[in-house]
Amino acid sequence: MIRHVFLTGPPGVGKTTLVQKACDALVSSGQAVEGFYTEEVRVGGRRVGFDVVTLNGERGHLSRIRDIVGESHGRREYTVGQYVVDLPSFERLALPLFKKVGSDDGTGKKVFVLDEIGKMELFSQSFIKVVRQTLDCSSCTILGTIPIPKGKPLGLVEEVRIRSDVRVFTVSRENRNTILQDILSVLHECLK
Repeated sequence: MIRHVFLTGPPGVGKTTLVQKACDALVSSGQAVEGFYTEEVRVGGRRVGFDVVTLNGERGHLSRIRDIVGESHGRREYTVGQYVVDLPSFERLALPLFKKVGSDDGTGKKVFVLDEIGKMELFSQSFIKVVRQTLDCSSCTILGTIPIPKGKPLGLVEEVRIRSDVRVFTVSRENRNTILQDILSVLHECLK
């Protein structure tokens, strides 16, 4: 039985936009939704990093390019390409959201938005642990995104991809404007 829905596809294809549209539709139908998504940060037309944005509007740094961050001054530094990951900021904002998922507040099954499980987020061992717990939680359906396989496999991403209770939709430029109804249909089945 499918319990979780993940979107995959190349960067910039519209996965986060689809997640946001699905969230809007779910909330409009009265469904409880928690979680976060990532958003590009641009300055003068140039991408300078990514923020984590919760569904209730809180925002924090996920990463910034090196020339904005400066030196690490002896702290352990996590990098993906030109981006320096702000692990404390990410964990401070994202991890508390997972606590709300397992709590029974009488609203029934919840949808937890997890955009995304990617290289930057996977530097956090605490994040990996709570994602695994949430995947196994019977009172929650995850709507998330994962990167397409490229280079060295990412452990948790591959775990998600092969789970029998996960449906993975591949988003492309050709289907991104027509796939939303299919995603919502599977989510509604998960929530029954």
